[in-house]
Amino acid sequence: MKILQLCNKPPYPAVDGGTLAMNSITQGFLSRGDTVKVLAVKSDKHPVATEAMPADYLQRTSFEAVYIDLNIHPLEAAVALLCGESYHVKRFVSKDFEKSLIAALESDDYDIVHMESIFLTPYLPAIRSHSKAPVVLRAHNVEHKIWRQIADGTRNPLKRWYIKKLALALRMYEVEHINDFDGIACITAHDAETFRALGCRRPLTDIPFGINPTEPAPVDEEPSTLFHIGSMDWCPNEEGIRWFLSDVWPQIHNELPQVRLFLAGRKMPEDLMQLQSDGIVVEGEVPDANRFMASKQINVVPLMAGSGIRVKIIEAMALGKPVIATTIGAEGIDYTDGTDILIADTPQQFVDHIRHCIEDPEFRKTLGNNARKRIMERYTNEALTQRLVDFYNKLSR
Repeated sequence: MKILQLCNKPPYPAVDGGTLAMNSITQGFLSRGDTVKVLAVKSDKHPVATEAMPADYLQRTSFEAVYIDLNIHPLEAAVALLCGESYHVKRFVSKDFEKSLIAALESDDYDIVHMESIFLTPYLPAIRSHSKAPVVLRAHNVEHKIWRQIADGTRNPLKRWYIKKLALALRMYEVEHINDFDGIACITAHDAETFRALGCRRPLTDIPFGINPTEPAPVDEEPSTLFHIGSMDWCPNEEGIRWFLSDVWPQIHNELPQVRLFLAGRKMPEDLMQLQSDGIVVEGEVPDANRFMASKQINVVPLMAGSGIRVKIIEAMALGKPVIATTIGAEGIDYTDGTDILIADTPQQFVDHIRHCIEDPEFRKTLGNNARKRIMERYTNEALTQRLVDFYNKLSR
């Protein structure tokens, strides 16, 4: 099968949840022997250094990245707001990207055009004009839902009003265009149901993020440690951690003074990098995410907004780490609360679960073992890629 994979940011190197999810699909295709062409957007936020990429990856994917200025320009944002347009989407419109896309379509006959984000929807007319291949949207999130949740949690009235306007424009765009695709592959069943409720009449499936099963690295685990890892330029991660630091951590530190909290992730805000607080270690971007997670005990995921699936939870569970997450944080993952994950939606619930895991090593170990077993049974990349290919084949008949 020949697949053109369009990405709203470079999928390699895999530095955050979105790029991990995209790269897992690429690697799944390549493992099957499929032909994959990756065409990605690069930006100041997500640059590309092809000289640092493996030659094998560049060759096997015919990797190409086109720069788009995705920086926020206040005047353009204001015009989009006044016109009722989605500025989230409008920023991705580029003649240069369209030119590269058309060149890719004219140079080969693809069986599927796999689009990794709703933000690339403006390129559908160009695809239709230059290819007869079905176009599948890989929906990592229901995008407007995230921004609506962020707005609901924003205290500044003016900022809340503006974010609500952004969320509404994005919702209108998603509703208007979800039936323009030949199929949609959501990352969770919950997102698939949301798209149906929004009026989607196209074939839908839900296929989560997959991993390649490996044995956890033999790393010494530091006792009485909590950790969070995630890209901090994704607003829900930053908002969740700030909530945890203000509403949960003081009680944890008071009642369990031996506990230390480690924070890691790209684009850590400067005020958090400079944070001086007993028991808190802010590491920023770490060279090896798996090694970082393996060296700590308990993963906390205090997300208050989000959609799709939290890739870092999948990875932490695969390492046998106990995970304590909000309902929103764990959304999309097949779990049993109290058996392979712990759900906490209030500060006191976080405190109670953390105390239980710290004070009961056997419970903590069982929870982690159950988590790893769950992931190994349901989230292997080989099986999930095959499900996606089966979905493609149905659309091509």
